[in-house]
Amino acid sequence: MGGGHPPRQYPAGLRSAYCGPCEAMRLRAMDDIADLLELDAAGEPLSGRIVQIFQVACRLFAQRGFDGVSMRDIALECGLSKATLYHYFPDKDSILRPLAIGTTKSLCLHVLRHDRPEAPPLERLRSFLTETAKFFEKFRWAWIAASTVFWSDPKIRTRKERIAWRDRYEQLLRDILQAGMDAGELRPMDVKLAGHFVLGSINWMPRWYTPEGALSAAAIADRFCDMVIAGIRAEPPASPPPERRR
Repeated sequence: MGGGHPPRQYPAGLRSAYCGPCEAMRLRAMDDIADLLELDAAGEPLSGRIVQIFQVACRLFAQRGFDGVSMRDIALECGLSKATLYHYFPDKDSILRPLAIGTTKSLCLHVLRHDRPEAPPLERLRSFLTETAKFFEKFRWAWIAASTVFWSDPKIRTRKERIAWRDRYEQLLRDILQAGMDAGELRPMDVKLAGHFVLGSINWMPRWYTPEGALSAAAIADRFCDMVIAGIRAEPPASPPPERRR
C-alpha cells in the first residue's frame, strides 16, 4: 500500500526474536503491517520495534478478540517487558486505532488505484471484488482485528474518519453498479441494496479463507463475481416470435 517507504532496518533484538526458517516470511508480514500505518509525527517510517508490536497485537486481537487480549499478552508475545510496551503505547486502544483507520483507508485506496472508470462496468465490478480479496489475503489479521471494533472507538473524530473511508469505498461499488444499469448490462435495482448484496459475498472472506486452500483469494473472488453477475445481469431482450405461415 505505502510503497514509498525505504527498506526498514530492524533492531538486532527484534531480528533474533524472528530467527529460524520463518524469519523472512515474518519480517515480510511486518513490512505489510507497516504499509497500513501512518508515518510517525516527524514524517519518518515507523521503527521496527513499533511495527513488531502492531503486527503481534493485530494477530492477537483477531484470534482472541480485543477484550481477550491484555497489554501483558502483547508484551510477552513481543518479548518485551510491560514497562517497555507502555513506553510505546499507553493502552490497547492506542495500538488498535491506527490499525483500524489504516486498514479501511488502505483498502479504499487500493481498490481505487486498480479501478479503471473507462472500462466496461462488469469488468470494473470484477476488479473491485478481486482486488478486495487480494487486500484481505495480504492483511488478513489486521482486517479481522479492525473489523471487530468498527463502531466502538471512543474517539468520535477517529471513528468518523474511518467511516468516511468506508463510505468512499462503498460509493465506488455503487457507482460501478449504477454504470452497469445505465449501460443496460445490469437489470434495474436498488443500487444501495445491491451494493450490500455484493459486499456480503466477500466481507467475511478473511475469517474463513485459508492460504493453504486450493484457490487463491483472487480466484475465489472471481468465482463469486460470476455468481453475483448471474443474479443481477440484465435479461437479454426477448426475440420476436417467428411469423406464422399463412
